[in-house]
Amino acid sequence: MSLLLHLFALSLLISVSGAKFSGRPGINYGQLGNNLPSPSDSVNLIKSLNAKRVKLYDANPKILAALNGTDITVSVMVPNELLVNISKSASLSDDWIRSNILPFYPTTKIRYLLVGNEILSLPDSELKSSLVPAMRKIQRSLKSLGVEKVKVGTTLATDVLQSSFPPSSGEFREDISGLIMKPMLQFLNRTKSFLFVDVYPYFAWAQDPTHVDLDYAIFESTNVTVTDPVTNLTYHNLFDQMIDAFVFAMKRLGYPDLRIWVAETGWPNNGDYDQIGANIYNAATYNRNVVKKLAADPPVGTPARPGKVLPAFVFALYNENQKTGPGTERHFGLLHPNGTQVYGIDLSGKMEYKESLPAPDNNELYKGKIWCVVAKGANWTQLGDALSYACSQGNNTCDPIQRGGPCQKPDLTVLHASYAFSSYWAQFRKIGGTCSFNGLATQTIKDPSYGRCEFPSVTL
Repeated sequence: MSLLLHLFALSLLISVSGAKFSGRPGINYGQLGNNLPSPSDSVNLIKSLNAKRVKLYDANPKILAALNGTDITVSVMVPNELLVNISKSASLSDDWIRSNILPFYPTTKIRYLLVGNEILSLPDSELKSSLVPAMRKIQRSLKSLGVEKVKVGTTLATDVLQSSFPPSSGEFREDISGLIMKPMLQFLNRTKSFLFVDVYPYFAWAQDPTHVDLDYAIFESTNVTVTDPVTNLTYHNLFDQMIDAFVFAMKRLGYPDLRIWVAETGWPNNGDYDQIGANIYNAATYNRNVVKKLAADPPVGTPARPGKVLPAFVFALYNENQKTGPGTERHFGLLHPNGTQVYGIDLSGKMEYKESLPAPDNNELYKGKIWCVVAKGANWTQLGDALSYACSQGNNTCDPIQRGGPCQKPDLTVLHASYAFSSYWAQFRKIGGTCSFNGLATQTIKDPSYGRCEFPSVTL
């Protein structure tokens, strides 16, 4: 090799090995909707948001094929229900990689493989104890099958921490700290992977809006700061505070330098009447600000890790109408299912926003009566089972819609279901009952009572 060629090869090696790891956030692509664009249209929409990374909640072959040949790096996921079996079987782990990764790698830029989603928040003890063994099996399968560029991890919700305030007190829950987190951190450290965490200032603020400042939660605070009394680090937003609680929790177990990846963060653009602060103004403000922070060059980092890149995925690409739970769950999207933006947003962090946003109208808790009724567009064929379930719970939940009752209308299943939903919710809301019924129900502040038929309500 000539000296000139040698120098060229050396300079190429240096430039490749020193390639900058970008903080520009990617997007979470959930698929729990019956009205979402096709995978190929979705990939074009992802590009239109200037996202360079995408995270899937499975290894959907149609989506992976649509991402083939693009410059978008991809994170895929092993479904929760496979973990126990994979943890016990190297051949099953190999088969999963052969079926789901090898047909697409490397022309689809799969770079991250997450083993399960928020496993340590679930009650299943066998599933939890299978997590790290499954991660090890998947890692070995990737190596033995020649897949070299894929990092293995798993996602954690903030409830894995038993202490998070002040951030320096960050500590993993006692039931998982030694048995699961320590070997997991050892694995992630050895494989140079990341701790993938789901961080939602929205939920932390909504649980205590009296004591947590909204502007502090959406990166708009000019005069609210929090100083950690142990480290003297000063925090200007809730997001940094939540991230650093994980930093100190890892430090406590002997892993002070393991990198963090924000697997999910976002803010809902709508929700139920009993959900505070879920609106377009707050969602746009939070997401624009978090993108600007994450994409900053040079990187900003957090008080405990200043100047460090913090990679992330914003949640989510679409409002997904088949997600269960409270209304916010169906309203985290940057896009409507028809592909239009809920509000102007760009993931490069470089866009200047000139549009005026609708003023927020629910930043304070709603006070008054709320009812739970059949949602517009609900699948009527599923109402019978939901009605039966609601009526089987509690005391005399559905007596008024029985034969001879003041609310009985033999031919109006929708009316009976609305009564049952309201009656169930009025009884069970205080202990965690929701007005959801797998997306069949919605909240209303318009009293559905008629004649002698009075619908039970929740009063806030």
